[in-house]
Amino acid sequence: MTPDELRERVAAFLAEHDPATTDRSAFLHARYRAGLAWVSFPEGYGGLGLPRALQPLVDGLFAAAGAPDNNPRRNGIGLGMAAPTILAFGTEEQRQRYLEPLWCGEEIWCQLFSEPGAGSDLAGLATRAVRDAEGWVVNGQKVWTSGAHNADFAILVARTDPDVPKHRGLTYFLCDMHAPGVDVRPLRQITGEAEFNEVFLTDVRIPDGQRLGEVGDGWRVANATLNNERVAIGGHAQPREGGMVGLVAQSWRERPEAHTPELHDRLMRLWVEAEVARLTGQRLRQKLAVGQPGPEGSAMKLTFARINQELTGLDLEIRGADGLRYESEPGWTMRRPEQVDMTGRDAVYRYLRAKGNSIEGGTSEILRNIVAERVLGLPSEPRVDKDVPWKEIPR
Repeated sequence: MTPDELRERVAAFLAEHDPATTDRSAFLHARYRAGLAWVSFPEGYGGLGLPRALQPLVDGLFAAAGAPDNNPRRNGIGLGMAAPTILAFGTEEQRQRYLEPLWCGEEIWCQLFSEPGAGSDLAGLATRAVRDAEGWVVNGQKVWTSGAHNADFAILVARTDPDVPKHRGLTYFLCDMHAPGVDVRPLRQITGEAEFNEVFLTDVRIPDGQRLGEVGDGWRVANATLNNERVAIGGHAQPREGGMVGLVAQSWRERPEAHTPELHDRLMRLWVEAEVARLTGQRLRQKLAVGQPGPEGSAMKLTFARINQELTGLDLEIRGADGLRYESEPGWTMRRPEQVDMTGRDAVYRYLRAKGNSIEGGTSEILRNIVAERVLGLPSEPRVDKDVPWKEIPR
């Protein structure tokens, strides 16, 4: 399908479903069923099997027509991580059950992966899922769970076999966040807000129909999710116009008294690096669209974290004393934001919040190891616990 044919398809849809008179929910469901949701997904799952590069065209046409969106910033984990994983590994029943309400923004998702003793070493997680006649019973603790306080469902990795090495005893589940035994507690961060949570799971029952993939195959499924996550986070590299680079450039234009050759050189270098990251992100998202997430996503996310932190630091230097003003003056009261708005907040917030970019979605240290081993082919670090049954590993 050519871009012109796609425009005609969107125009025909809008002629039949006037955004001004159609109920929001009905409009979004109709858009999904017409294949105009995420156009790179297969037909029948909200898409048309088209290149991912055509998504901005479709989204732009709907936005110009005043159509409602599906609140993508509030459900970034669902759209960027859960949906492609369910598409790749889910049964037909699971795809039909979860993808449509997910895209329409009716069900918000979070990610239950990291644990207090297994953050960077995700395969060392200790949350247990034990099978019984009615399904699975889950007990454990997760941490750094973005948006858990708003979530309806979670993608969850738990240990189902402690007698095998740590990477082989994991299973992947879809967890109802409203189920009895799920306890969400806020974690306050340096910005004064609490967008992250710790989640305690106590005798939480999960039906076997909410298992994604085979028993014991959770590490492979989780890796697909992590690759999607890293490309999604790295995909926040600056657009051609605007984004973090645009904000720093605006600060530069407004403060000629701060101009020095050194600051100008740093701004230009970071603009070039952000543009390279943006173009690389387009290529990687196209790979994701055809089900080929790879370790390159780690490089993408690693680059994003560094550029974002350098840009927010440069912005403070250019702004001088004005850059130290924090609009909200939180006083360490815990706000519970539904989304992270890096470009809509002040410079101090962006600077503080960017510090988390090198931790969330995989620490920069771990991502460097992945790039070194899986992209560059360098020797791996010694891992003495790789072939030891998980229950025998000291913790």
